[in-house]
Amino acid sequence: MNDARRGVSVVIGAGDGLGASVARAFARENLAAVVTRRPRHLEQLQTLAESIRAEGGEAHAFGLDARKEADVAAFFDEVERTIGPIEVLVFNIGANVRFPVTETTAQVYSKVWEMAAFAGFLAGREAARVMVPRGRGTMLFTGATASVRGGAGFSAFAGAKHALRALAQSLARELGPKGVHVAHVVIDGAIDGAFIRSLLPDAADKRAREEILVPDAIAKNYVWLHRQERSAWTFEMDLRPWTEFW
Repeated sequence: MNDARRGVSVVIGAGDGLGASVARAFARENLAAVVTRRPRHLEQLQTLAESIRAEGGEAHAFGLDARKEADVAAFFDEVERTIGPIEVLVFNIGANVRFPVTETTAQVYSKVWEMAAFAGFLAGREAARVMVPRGRGTMLFTGATASVRGGAGFSAFAGAKHALRALAQSLARELGPKGVHVAHVVIDGAIDGAFIRSLLPDAADKRAREEILVPDAIAKNYVWLHRQERSAWTFEMDLRPWTEFW
């Protein structure tokens, strides 16, 4: 199935750090960048889209609650109908929280699971529905240290991230033979940005010494995964600074 329109990269969870860098990186690859966050962040998203257009790329911002099935299905339909064929899906919702287990409420656990796992299922399912008939496409799921190793205080986050990794594995096995490349990226370490700089007073110095993950450097690896030849596809990639203990 051919589609003469420009291909699209969708980034669900396009925050100011990694998500924004990934969107910019794919826009530079001549894919239209479609970025989403929850509706209350739409103004920030529009600023991101404007910055991508200022660089010569195509960009569109959508306010989306990725936990709502009907909204996600409608979003994918609209992108395919009005912008172009989705070539890349990047699921990048974080949902990182830390509570002692005795202070982790059912509401917190459920919300983290909905954001980091259930929303990933919805996005992956809808992407599969449009990619499989074309016999091509890439799905990239952003993982974390908690995807493979649960830590003290991270019962909710680790549970959700483990679930997302299992989802990606299942999708890779099911969709790979149909031409769709599914990969899971374990981000093992702190990513430079406003949030981390508020927690780590020496974050700027760490970045200068390349001791902290840099969003633009991570994004280059996402593009590389998409461009891989199918005779040598990667399922799981882990990225960490050279000084990170693991």
